Parts: sequence; structure tokens; C-alpha cells
Amino acid sequence: MTALRRLPGPLITVLIMEKQTASRQKKAAPRKPRAPRPPISAQLAEAKAEIARLNAEIEDLRLLYEGTIEHGEAVEDELADKNILLQKTQKRLDEELADATRYVISILPAPREAAPATDWLLVPSTELGGDSFGYHEIDDDHMAFYLLDVCGHGVGAALLSVTAINVLRSSALPNTDFRDPAAVLGALNEAFPMEKQNDMYFTIWYGVYKRSTGQLSFSSAGHPPSIHLRSGADGIEVAELTAKGVALGTFPGITYRCVTKEIVPGDRLLLLSDGTFEVETGPGEMLPFSEFVNFLAAPGGDEPTKIHEWIRSLNGDGPLPDDFSLLRIVF
Repeated sequence: MTALRRLPGPLITVLIMEKQTASRQKKAAPRKPRAPRPPISAQLAEAKAEIARLNAEIEDLRLLYEGTIEHGEAVEDELADKNILLQKTQKRLDEELADATRYVISILPAPREAAPATDWLLVPSTELGGDSFGYHEIDDDHMAFYLLDVCGHGVGAALLSVTAINVLRSSALPNTDFRDPAAVLGALNEAFPMEKQNDMYFTIWYGVYKRSTGQLSFSSAGHPPSIHLRSGADGIEVAELTAKGVALGTFPGITYRCVTKEIVPGDRLLLLSDGTFEVETGPGEMLPFSEFVNFLAAPGGDEPTKIHEWIRSLNGDGPLPDDFSLLRIVF
């Protein structure tokens, strides 16, 4: 204001008039027109269309949900039917396995009371195992004893075991002297090559007792030694009877060794499989074979049931990891 007072009067008047003119022009400037609102009827129509669209989507979802439920119920019914069929199939298989197990047990010989007397125990780790054994008179002077162990478990192992036992029991190896253990094992090796037995092989201990001389001849193929026990003045004498040889069926043309042992009345012989003593006594620790033999040499330690109870106590709960088979012979 002080600066305006210093200006000449006419100039001040001109400036005031220009400012007033600019103010009037600003107030008189036209405003931009607003977009016209659609009529209420149009808005209602648009809202109804949106509601109809949403209802259509809801209906689609409802149909999808109902279809999913129906499909789920159909799948559930189908699964129930298949489960019933599976249970029936499993029951039939269990019955067939039970029949097969009874057959395997049925072909084992009955215990003998006459010398040489026998008793035995066979406890498969599964319903069907690969262990089996037998004994029979070859003639009036010779008697054979044998125990074999097929690798693995299940139907295949049991079938091979039963077949081999039947061959021995019926002396069905051509051109073979069954009084000669080495010859028997050689013939078995040629008769059961593993490439024709679903890659399965088996171990065996086979011995022949000659009554007239009291001599026991034996051969073995990849099998644990049999345990010979004799009571003496200084206690029980223990001997491990083995004639190391390759498991049967692994290689053709193998010649097996025959070993002899003198037998006197009262001697005891234990034929066994590796499952009879191969158990863990602790994490990663196996029962030493020497400890197992010491148990057999103790008074009453050669009884099959007693041995099995002791091994089970070491193994803990559940089945043994392998078949338990033991044949005791008392001369």
C-alpha cells in the first residue's frame, strides 16, 4: 500500500480498474458441464443384470458341488467294493498259504523212538519258509539224515525245498548211490541249477549212518556244521562236523568232499540251519556260534524246544529273522 501511494494518482486508478476487470472476467468464466446421470430405470436394469449373472455363477457352483459329491460317493462306493474284493482275495490267499504250510509240515517224518531216535522242531519265520529236513532207511544197514535251507522265504523257496526233499526221500536222482554223501550232493547240484530255479540256491548237510560199523559219513554244501555231542568222564565232548563245499545250484561240475566220524551208542547229533542261531543279542551284535555251541553242551541244552525258547529270549518280541529248524538224533 505504501508503494502505491508513491505512484502518480492516474496510474493508481488505471491499475485498480484493470484488477477489477480481471476479477469480473474470472467470475464470469463458464463451468464445465457435469456428465448426466443415467435414468433410474437404466440403473435398475444394470443391477438386475448383475444379480442375474451372480445367480448364474452360484447355480454353476451348486451344480459343480453336487456333481463333486455324487462323484465322491461313487468313488467311495467303488473303493468299498474293491476293498471287499481285496479282503476276500487276501482271505483266500491266507487259506492257500495255510494249506501250503500244512503240506510242508506234513511231509516231515514222524519222530523215531527206535535207535537212532529222532526229534525235531521247525518254526518258519513267515508262513512259508525254505527250510526242510528228513531221514529214511536206505537199506537195512544204512540210514540217511539231511537238512537243507533254500535262500529266501515265501512260496518259491518252499516249493524248491519240498521238491528237493522229495527227491531225497524217494531216491529220485538217477545213477546215484545214496549211501555216498558226496555223490548225492554232486547229483543235486546238477539237478537244481539256480538259473532254472528262479535264481534260488540251497545249502544242505547230508549224512549216512552205517549201523554195522558205527560210521557216519557226511558232506555239506554251504551249510552250518552239525554238532556232535558225546558224554564222557570229563563232561560232554563237542565236535563240529562239516565238510566245506559250495552251495547247491551255484556252479556246475562241483565235486564235494566226504568226511567220516565214528559213532558210539549214546552219541547225539544236531542238524540245524543258520536261522537257529543267527540272532542279534544287541544293536549290531550277533550271537557268537561258540556261545550257541556251549549252550547245546550244557545239561539238557540239546533239546529242540529248550533251544528255541532260549533263542527267542535273545531275539526279543516278534518272529525270528529266519526259519528255526533243528533235528536231533540220538544213536
